[in-house]
Amino acid sequence: MSTSSIVTRGPKVRVIASASTWIEGEALDQLDAAARLPGMIEAVGMPDLHPGKGSPVGAAFLAEGMIHPALVGTDIGCGMALWRTDLDRRKARPDRLAPRLEGLDAPWDGDTAAWLAARGLAPTPHDAGLGTVGHGNHFAEIQVVEAVHDEAAFEGLGLSRTDVLLLVHSGSRGLGEAVLRVHAERFRAEGLAAGTPEAAAYLAAHDGAVAWARANRDLVAHRVLAALGAGGACLFDLCHNAVTPAGPCGCYLHRKGAAPADRGPVVIPGSRGDVSILAEPVPDRADALWSLAHGAGRKLARHEAKGKLRGRYRREDLTRNPWGGAVVCGDERLLWEEAPEAYKDATRVVGDLVEAGLVRVVAVLRPLVTFKCSTERGEAARRDKRARLRERGEARRAKHAGQRGDRP
Repeated sequence: MSTSSIVTRGPKVRVIASASTWIEGEALDQLDAAARLPGMIEAVGMPDLHPGKGSPVGAAFLAEGMIHPALVGTDIGCGMALWRTDLDRRKARPDRLAPRLEGLDAPWDGDTAAWLAARGLAPTPHDAGLGTVGHGNHFAEIQVVEAVHDEAAFEGLGLSRTDVLLLVHSGSRGLGEAVLRVHAERFRAEGLAAGTPEAAAYLAAHDGAVAWARANRDLVAHRVLAALGAGGACLFDLCHNAVTPAGPCGCYLHRKGAAPADRGPVVIPGSRGDVSILAEPVPDRADALWSLAHGAGRKLARHEAKGKLRGRYRREDLTRNPWGGAVVCGDERLLWEEAPEAYKDATRVVGDLVEAGLVRVVAVLRPLVTFKCSTERGEAARRDKRARLRERGEARRAKHAGQRGDRP
């Protein structure tokens, strides 16, 4: 199927993006390079495509007889879980909800081994992070319904306009990184031939990380709901960083920041200052490798964000969203790196998917509170940093005084 927003770059490469959607040249170069990997059949970039570490984020790759761990990356199993809560929207005020989320980045005080065992998983050396969102672009966000575009699909999910929702975006924390490190220490960025013992070992570890990541999102939601004194139910949980078998031909579908389009409704979030879009995928779209954008996608690299935005905002400005919602983030660097202007517009990204005939918009969700990391921990870190700087200054002054022979 050919549309104005599905662009063919070469025999194996397509990009789903309209002419008005900016995609960085480095991301396109990485997509082209991935298409040249052994066994690669197709590489498809989504409208949220942006450069990653070696391979692009916001893309899907289909390979025959080969598994490429580098295309999945370190955060194996990363995904989104949407929960419906029983919170009363009339009483869901950001200034009341935000303080209750403080401390959710601290290790959970429950029994992680029992939590994992209930899901058929064994303990790992990384379980201190279980139940935490992590850093980077991960978050837990309390949302409300801003608009409904498809009443039948919306009600089919059991939703109402007065619902308060919870969206959790997190992955396998240090576990996925450890899985990729084991592979890279032996094979660097090389792929693995399907059916070999090495491929089987990677896939077993990969599948464990995917399951751990889902258990992590479950626990994050459990902790958020407990902090708010609320109940809730998971509507769906979808992974966007993984490799899975694709059909009987010995093919493997790799997704790196690409939501599955073959498992029901999806949420495509924007930045913490933007809306999220609840959408219904159009089924059986092989030309998009059964995948969709997983979010708005970066337009500013992390190292660029603060330098380009610092003159336009104060730190305090970054702790609110345009609707008066709250942002809980005690890490100043993360505040700038994840500023709304560092991301593309979610509505435009989803618009490209609509134009390509890949999704139907069901509803628009607005953020009330976005949790990144505790302000208390951030303030403690800043106090520690100031103390270290004072100590270093005093040590330098004492050293210089000694060199001059000063007397007390």
